Amino acid sequence: MNKNIVCIGAGYIGGPTMAVIAKMNPDRKVVVVDINKDRINAWNSDDYALPIYEPGLVDVVKAVRGKNLFFSTDIEGAVKECDIIFVGVNTPTKTFGRGAGRASDLQYWEATAREIKKFANGGKIVVEKSTLPVRTAAAMEAILNADESAHSFTVLSNPEFLAEGTAIKDLLEPDRVLIGGPQDEAGLAAIREVVDIYATWVPREKILTTNVWSAELTKLAANAFLAQRVSSINAIAGLCEATGADVEEVARVMGADHRIGPKFLKAGPGFGGSCFKKDVLNLVYLCETFGLHTAAQYWQGVIAMNEHQQERIVSRLLAAMFNTLANKRVALFGFAFKADTGDTRETPSGTVARLLNEERTRIVITDPKAIPNAKKDLADIVGDGSHLSFEDDPYEAAKGADAVLLMTDWKLYPTLDWKRIFDSMRKPALVFDTRNCLDRAALEKIGFKVLNVGK
Repeated sequence: MNKNIVCIGAGYIGGPTMAVIAKMNPDRKVVVVDINKDRINAWNSDDYALPIYEPGLVDVVKAVRGKNLFFSTDIEGAVKECDIIFVGVNTPTKTFGRGAGRASDLQYWEATAREIKKFANGGKIVVEKSTLPVRTAAAMEAILNADESAHSFTVLSNPEFLAEGTAIKDLLEPDRVLIGGPQDEAGLAAIREVVDIYATWVPREKILTTNVWSAELTKLAANAFLAQRVSSINAIAGLCEATGADVEEVARVMGADHRIGPKFLKAGPGFGGSCFKKDVLNLVYLCETFGLHTAAQYWQGVIAMNEHQQERIVSRLLAAMFNTLANKRVALFGFAFKADTGDTRETPSGTVARLLNEERTRIVITDPKAIPNAKKDLADIVGDGSHLSFEDDPYEAAKGADAVLLMTDWKLYPTLDWKRIFDSMRKPALVFDTRNCLDRAALEKIGFKVLNVGK
């Protein structure tokens, strides 16, 4: 008999992952639990106004919710009823104490481990789904198996490799699924149990198994390498601007080398989201902890380059607008850290908005999905001498603006009537396309002054 599954944490990891697992395992009961009642109510909403936006997610949830997928706040009941527990709680970067600004804050994870132990009515397989520091599984196992309880727990690592905006596709057609666990009899048996969950739709050769420590480190390493490529191409973009080279041409030729490849060589405002910065900083802290200070400095440089890119965007905008932005209206097109998501965590737009606010710029932000989150993220600068507003309609956002700063490559933006936008703006009208997704020649023909990254 296939075993029931519970996921603790109904956020970006737990919700989509469990929805796909439920769809592909119709003979298993899957329950997603969270202490946040509003979030659970959103997952259960009649109109499917889900708490996160992902293309294709609503269709998957509609297919299985109420059949074998359930959302609940009853953590105790779900833990008792299940056999396999996925843990997808938040693990933000610490803001206090040792490791502040780099290490992961594991208080929510530890509280979850203690809840599992408290409510469990039998032995369970516990699967780390959150991104965690190396050897966290040992700490979880120490908590769960701390006394001579009749129940035994086996802790595995099954890191997620989802990209926001393509999470459902990534789940249905993964490059690989990674499951790490203890290499003893109980651990190998638990690994097989989790392999069977994914093997209902993922080819077995794409399900990779390792020891638990390798699985934990692989997630950090993979995100660090991807972040490194973004920072590297943005460093080259600055050189391109200074020398007259075109970063897109440079990236195209470099990407043709099969040893390098074309992925993540897109110059832009820098990386954002919940994973890259947090995971690179976690890697910095791990390196420092083990005395690998040169390696720590190397990875810290990836973060420094990313932050420099956003400062450079504002500096270029300032120089192009006669070295003053005071009382000028700048429309930010896009606040989400990437297209096809409403997520604004560590978004480059947030940093740019704050830098513009320091210049006493009149800022108006528009985005198809992220305005509610943008209002929360920037609440501390509203009313503090700032002139910050939000507008659903990009045409209204651009009306009377001195510049449009395109920050997120939503497919909507290249399709807009840019002649209409130009006519509504104050002249000279400027477009700074930080994503290089607009037709520069067409914009210049209309009359815009155009800036690009790396050109």
